Amino acid sequence: MRVVIGADKDGFELKNMIKARLIEREFDILDQTTEAAEDFVEATKLVAQPILENDDTFGIVIDAYGAGSFMTATKIKGMVVAEVSDERSAYMTREHNNARMITLGAKITGVELAWNIVQEFLAAKYDGGRHQIRVDMLNKMA
Repeated sequence: MRVVIGADKDGFELKNMIKARLIEREFDILDQTTEAAEDFVEATKLVAQPILENDDTFGIVIDAYGAGSFMTATKIKGMVVAEVSDERSAYMTREHNNARMITLGAKITGVELAWNIVQEFLAAKYDGGRHQIRVDMLNKMA
């Protein structure tokens, strides 16, 4: 599984910690911000592009609170994204909404919670079925 990751200056340190743990577990990582992006808009756009090009690619964007990256991603056609700050939401947004990207807030989640969120998001599988109606509606909106 390929994971695209990026961050602005507020999320850069947490991004590097998450990236290191993903590499240890042999995920295919594409770091779009090897240097911190100036703002969350830039980081989010950089992460979104490869996700939209490949169905087996998922993304993580980290800024101060997660909200800015989330708002940016919702403006990108075809992107289903969730701002998450707990493990259950991370899992369920993937399972029921087929989210391809999550956003995290470095000033909200500590390292361990952020890592647990990432693990749950990446472990979940999209259920499809009755949920596909909702996902189709989301994709038509953006």
